[in-house]
Amino acid sequence: MARAGSTAAVPALAGQPFGAILRRLVGQAWPILIGQWAGIAFGVLDTSMTGHASPTDLAAMALAVSINITVFVGLMGVVHALIPILAGHFGAGRLHAVGESWGQGVWLALGLSAVGAMALLFPGPWLSLSGNIDPDVRARVEAYLIALACGLPAALVFRSMYALGAAISRPKVMTTIALVGVGFKAFFNWLLIYGQFGLPALGAVGAGIATALVFWISVGIGLVVLRRDPVFSTLGLRIGRPRWADQRELLRLGLPMGGSYLIEVMAFTFMALLVAREGIAVTGAHQITANLAALCYMAPMAVGIAASSQAAQALGARDAFLARRMGQAGLALTSLEVLLTLTILILAGPWILSFYTNSAQVKAIALPLLAVLPLFHLADAFHAQTIYQLRAYRIAFVPMCVQAFALSGVGLMGGWFLAYGPGAGALAPLTSWLAPGVPVGTVTLWLMATAGMLTSLALLQPLYWRAVGRAQRGIGLGD
Repeated sequence: MARAGSTAAVPALAGQPFGAILRRLVGQAWPILIGQWAGIAFGVLDTSMTGHASPTDLAAMALAVSINITVFVGLMGVVHALIPILAGHFGAGRLHAVGESWGQGVWLALGLSAVGAMALLFPGPWLSLSGNIDPDVRARVEAYLIALACGLPAALVFRSMYALGAAISRPKVMTTIALVGVGFKAFFNWLLIYGQFGLPALGAVGAGIATALVFWISVGIGLVVLRRDPVFSTLGLRIGRPRWADQRELLRLGLPMGGSYLIEVMAFTFMALLVAREGIAVTGAHQITANLAALCYMAPMAVGIAASSQAAQALGARDAFLARRMGQAGLALTSLEVLLTLTILILAGPWILSFYTNSAQVKAIALPLLAVLPLFHLADAFHAQTIYQLRAYRIAFVPMCVQAFALSGVGLMGGWFLAYGPGAGALAPLTSWLAPGVPVGTVTLWLMATAGMLTSLALLQPLYWRAVGRAQRGIGLGD
């Protein structure tokens, strides 16, 4: 019982040097990072393997992935409300409450999957934003999304398991399952995209079927682990009847969290749909850049999740000073990550593109477009750290409103206005200098997305420090 109820692990850091806190954070963040990379590896594998199948399959993948990510990430954000709630229970030593709350999170995941499946099965409104799409591309997009709709319940239930592992500082278990899933994904992609062992070559559609299969395999393995692992078994994990009071608590925090996720990812979705009017080659180049941006985001996201869960545990143990130090450690670790990531992007751009595609036309557009990515990641990384720390203090509604204004208003609408609207071409001198040879509209969208992220960061930082001060004065948590 001592091991499972290791609630003393967080308070034990009180009074320790900053280096000890930073080391603990690194120990929690790296398995989360690997797990996130494993998750994003699905998109990397789909993009790179369909890119080598045909430009048509790559274009279909660009549109289908954008729609799927919008739906899945928004719903995943709601499920991730479990992290601060479970971490607070765990930090306070309420292990029985951890087991009960997780079961309610499973019911929430299943209910959300029904909503998400409807959005995936009827993608017409999304695709209408891209104008006249090639019928072959459209058919592949629709078939890909049907396959993912079949795997959505398993995907969201697995995210509830992931949230549990992060909340109680046991992320390595779910990371291992995620890595196993990557192996299955690569194998199934090879079978179904290219048509091995007599199977038909399904291209992008095969990638969707592979993803759905892996989701169900992963959730099956996860259930076995939760049942047999000695640490998880002491939490009394169970899926009882759904209770409205628990669902209301999850939704109160989860809906704005999901809204924040949705606002962030919708910017990418609508960017992809707008860029699609530039042609297949530009769409493919944008998809590669967006995929790299998502891959880079995994590191600050992992640090944010780890720091947030540790801060929530500290707040559950009524140690507001330690929660603040966890936030500072997250900021320091994010700074180091940004420096390393920017160095890799600048030095290894051509090699990275070769992994994604063998199309000379797509490479010619994607390489100069990568010059904008370091600017975007710099803003994205510190914005993520701020957002996750606010969630530790159970503040989600106001950040969602700020993001709606900054990311959707300044970033997306401002990008459309200056890229394809009345202000089209206003940034042409800057875009031609940053990314010569890339359509002005595409580069403008990326620059305005960066401006929106910086606006949100500037508005949320004062809110975070206000929350820190309130917690140290014992005023309480929440918006």
